[in-house]
Amino acid sequence: MFDALSTSLLLGLFTIAALVIAVGGTRMTGMADRLADRTGFGEALVGGVLLGAATSLSGTLVSLTSALDGRASLAFSNGIGGIAAQTAFLAVADLIYRRANLEHAAADLANVFQASLLIVMLGIPLLAWATPEYAILGLHPGSFAILAIYIAGVRASHRLRQDPTWEPVDTHETQLDEPDEPATSDNTTWGLALTFGTLMLFTGVSGYVIAKSAGVLVDRWGISASVIGALATAVVTSLPELVTTLAAVRRGALQLAVGGIIGGNTFDMLFLTVSDAGYRDGSLYHAIGRADLFWLVVGLLMTSVMMLGLLHRQEKGIGNIGWESVSMLTIYVGAILIAALTPLAV
Repeated sequence: MFDALSTSLLLGLFTIAALVIAVGGTRMTGMADRLADRTGFGEALVGGVLLGAATSLSGTLVSLTSALDGRASLAFSNGIGGIAAQTAFLAVADLIYRRANLEHAAADLANVFQASLLIVMLGIPLLAWATPEYAILGLHPGSFAILAIYIAGVRASHRLRQDPTWEPVDTHETQLDEPDEPATSDNTTWGLALTFGTLMLFTGVSGYVIAKSAGVLVDRWGISASVIGALATAVVTSLPELVTTLAAVRRGALQLAVGGIIGGNTFDMLFLTVSDAGYRDGSLYHAIGRADLFWLVVGLLMTSVMMLGLLHRQEKGIGNIGWESVSMLTIYVGAILIAALTPLAV
């Protein structure tokens, strides 16, 4: 179907799908904040799990569709490239929040734990790539490990929310996670959840359209699937994270903003498990190239810097943002230049 469409029509569909994802992501932010208040789970946990999963649905379908089409590099780089892009979005949010360094003001144990979890999960694909190709029920053991770590991490995050083992020191710039929804509301909790789910469905369908359009454009233009995945589909399907993060900062829901990015990144690691299941020509981790591994290392490096920033909690820095935001933006821009100007892009 998509192969028969003209290039201009494909670009039009790609753009429309991107707009649907951006608008849907904006609406989901406010709903997630209200659900966090109503359920008592807190902004960091709801941002890291519910909002992270919801805004990542379109990217999940991009990776799965690409894997089913036999496009291993596009499937892999879409997920990993999204992690790098979304981490850079956190630095953009820090630029907008002018009172203090965002990582300082949004101090929360759940976010620190989720960032640590993400670093562990990013090491699994490297380990899988470096070990012999092996499959259990059609999946590489690394795919099972990623899924198991994610599930265990979500459960541990909830336990930490209920019974924290330590708490960050409050300062005059720390923004606490306090329920701010009025006592009366025009939506029941179930009605709010239903609307949230409907928006998830629309963004998911948009992700499918983007995957199919991008696959055809890769073939027609002869551009590296890794470049398209890391710098086109990954950025577009990450628009909900950008929109929701900026909207959450404007609402003052800082834990939700940071948790949405980190949670979206941990959820994006499940793209690899889903893609490995959809890729039928062997192990996904043994079908990728050097360019895909490059973006994996970039994501790992940026996440490590973000983790250090969450722990260091610099209150103010250059341009009123933290050193970690400056470093993350520098790493991401440098990675784009390297990918575009070196043989990695081929």
